[in-house]
Amino acid sequence: MKIREFRRRAALCVGAVLAGAAIGATAAPSLAVPSTTTPFTTPNTDSCPQKTQPPAPIDLSEVPAPGQSAPAPLPISTPPVGGDRLGECGMVLPQNAPPAPQDISATAWLLADLDSGEVLAAKDPHGRYRPASTIKVLLATVALRTLDLNTVVIGTQEDADSDGTRVGIGPGGHYTNRQLMQALIMASGNDAAHAIAAQLGGDAAAVAKMNELAKSLHALDTRAASPSGLDGPGMSTSAYDLAVLFREAMTIPLFAELIHTEQVDFPGYPANPAIPGDTDHPGFPIGNDNHLLYDYDGALGGKTGFTDDARQTFVAAAQRDGRRLAVTLLKGDVRPLRPWEQAARLLDYGFALPRGSAIGNLPDATADAPQTEVALAAPPVRGAGHSAAAPLDVDRPASTRTVLIVGGVIAIAALLVGARRANRRR
Repeated sequence: MKIREFRRRAALCVGAVLAGAAIGATAAPSLAVPSTTTPFTTPNTDSCPQKTQPPAPIDLSEVPAPGQSAPAPLPISTPPVGGDRLGECGMVLPQNAPPAPQDISATAWLLADLDSGEVLAAKDPHGRYRPASTIKVLLATVALRTLDLNTVVIGTQEDADSDGTRVGIGPGGHYTNRQLMQALIMASGNDAAHAIAAQLGGDAAAVAKMNELAKSLHALDTRAASPSGLDGPGMSTSAYDLAVLFREAMTIPLFAELIHTEQVDFPGYPANPAIPGDTDHPGFPIGNDNHLLYDYDGALGGKTGFTDDARQTFVAAAQRDGRRLAVTLLKGDVRPLRPWEQAARLLDYGFALPRGSAIGNLPDATADAPQTEVALAAPPVRGAGHSAAAPLDVDRPASTRTVLIVGGVIAIAALLVGARRANRRR
């Protein structure tokens, strides 16, 4: 076994044990062993069954709150966003392209070039499905352009009580926004999503900002109903939209860095005096939950997702021979292959297509959707400390950015020299 893979599995095991001891471990549905051997058949989408809305839910997660009604389906764009062929609902391939890979259980999927924006191949590209935790890509984009990453926030019981997957935030723990972003993107922590949304004005305000950004990017099949991706009334996205949102997030250097990070240390939190015998909870390592990152050459990273209604969802990217391709999967299963393995087969297929093969395009983010920072409705009230440094350089004068860049180069050089000397001592 490779040393890197051994470290990763060890970190995931240790992190799961420690976090589980703190908050009650929750099983990762994407790792569940299928309980039946019945062969899985990918649903036929040629008749556009999901043209207006996702499949009917199997639980009560989308029942509106008392006194509220379910939102109407989102309008259908005519002509289809991205090109006429993307209005097709079955398999959509370039002319004279070879057949798409077999054993893909995802009901909808799409391959796109991150740099040119060309859509290379797809199945039901604008069909509407639930995103599950892949919608955290949209929350991360809003948060990274809004919050100061050096601000320290204090964990609350509400964070710790978040439904679904949790990274292990505890009441009284101190976390920088950078650490919350690591927990959100790498470990898909719904508790981290709650803590981030609280700084954006609460869940409803965060969702409104997410939907505003999606609309500005022409992701018109997308409507978030929760910051974390937990299902709710009106939740929707498409394989096309998910590629649009991921491409936008990848323009943020820190997002690209975090999805490519294998492991980080996460803080613990103090004992709860209200619980007899409770002791301080130590920090623990968290590992990236995207297996493609470890097992696919050239993988850049991505985001996983699962709910009972959404099933398996996935978005990721890889680089090969100077090309960066993104792949999205919606409403998949762990049969006959895990989602990351299905993504790997589709990426291989995309890299094998000749350059210039395309069935449509992602929107031009620069020309059609200006990157505007989302303003906070009110100052966050959870912060225990704050640094005056802005989270990104986009709004700083050019002279300031130059000073920062030069300073950064000097700092990196100093670190390299120090590391070399330490190496020699060892």
